[in-house]
Amino acid sequence: MKTIFLALCLSLSALMTLPALAESSLVSVNINEASAAEMAEVLQGVGEAKAQAIVDYREENGAFGSVEELGQVKGIGPSTIEKNEARIALE
Repeated sequence: MKTIFLALCLSLSALMTLPALAESSLVSVNINEASAAEMAEVLQGVGEAKAQAIVDYREENGAFGSVEELGQVKGIGPSTIEKNEARIALE
């Protein structure tokens, strides 16, 4: 019985650490340098059209100074930014 309880505790503790491990291994993309294809591949909820809109905005307005500035791009809302905050790099 002790062995089953110990195995259950170890299994539960391993499951609780999986989200932390998954978050630390996220691939990021530099939105100030990446191509539309690279952004579409890495960012959740961002396809080719939205990624191209990010590139177009960057070419017209210069480099992004903050992640929140992505909200100025047509089609990119707060939920998209929130989902991808850990994947977005500025440098």
